[in-house]
Amino acid sequence: MSDIHTLRTLLGACRTIAVVGLSPQWHRPSYFAAKYMQAHGYRIVPVNPLVARDGGEILGERCHASVQEAAQALAAQGLRIDMVDCFRKSEDIPPLAQAAIEIGARCLWLQLGVEHPEAEALAARAGLTVVHDRCVKIEHARLFGGLNWAGVNTKVISAKRPHQLPY
Repeated sequence: MSDIHTLRTLLGACRTIAVVGLSPQWHRPSYFAAKYMQAHGYRIVPVNPLVARDGGEILGERCHASVQEAAQALAAQGLRIDMVDCFRKSEDIPPLAQAAIEIGARCLWLQLGVEHPEAEALAARAGLTVVHDRCVKIEHARLFGGLNWAGVNTKVISAKRPHQLPY
């Protein structure tokens, strides 16, 4: 689902996001998107086995080797993962969809260019809201008024801010 109402509801309700494939390199899209979301009040839970192996951190948060490990660590703090945001190849999605189901996430979010119809259908049948081929950062900026400073080219040149949003 990717209608405006669904996206706005998800981004309002899902405040703890496990970012699978979050890179520690500042110039990577996963890092940029996660940092933006963290700056807007979201709890980012990094999932990257290579960084977790060394006990590392990304964006000041302890990195985890898997979604299940991240969920267990948060459960010990009385928290849960609301959204599993996947920065992985499409063929890597089925086990991530299964993990999102197992931990009781509300949403499986597949980033730009990522789709896996079978895994999406599995997650949807389990009650998760599934979003594919969209960026969390771009959608947040679009729906909550951050496009003018978030670095997205709208191809509109104007010094005036619209009084009524187009959606």
